[in-house]
Amino acid sequence: MDTSPLEVRFRELILPHLNSAFNLACWLTRNREDAQDVVQEAAMRAFKYFSGFHGIDGRVWLLRIVRNTFYDSLREKSAPPETTFDEELHGLDGTRGNPEARLMQQDCDRAVQRALDALPLEFREVVVLRELEGLSYKEIAEIADIPIGTVMSRLGRGRKLLARHLGEAIGGSDGA
Repeated sequence: MDTSPLEVRFRELILPHLNSAFNLACWLTRNREDAQDVVQEAAMRAFKYFSGFHGIDGRVWLLRIVRNTFYDSLREKSAPPETTFDEELHGLDGTRGNPEARLMQQDCDRAVQRALDALPLEFREVVVLRELEGLSYKEIAEIADIPIGTVMSRLGRGRKLLARHLGEAIGGSDGA
């Protein structure tokens, strides 16, 4: 079975970024199964239109397709999905040997997840792309199809909202 040069290039430039694509899809959909569907659809779209891709940064291109695929599916459903945090997917597991540290890490992870979930989608996506995926402002602007100034503004506002939500979670608002 011969592999075409286009397939080889696709494997080299796009496939290494499927984990990032899945991570972004999970944060956008808030649901592992929906994220798998989004990434599968995005990968199919990427392969279908790969002959028109002439760049060298497959990660940004794929993440933009994932984002667009998510928004397409959101429009089709016309309501944002509501799910809970998936510890296996998003949890950090550097505390296996210490039950107390593991519980503290899990509490922290849940607080961060709740704080991220509380962010409006437009802020959550830029925070995830910058802080969790480590993308530059320019790359985020390309993915989200917005000006760099808007990326910086959304990131600043998103960080402030995130800090406020985390402060409330840590400070333990008792409602009294």
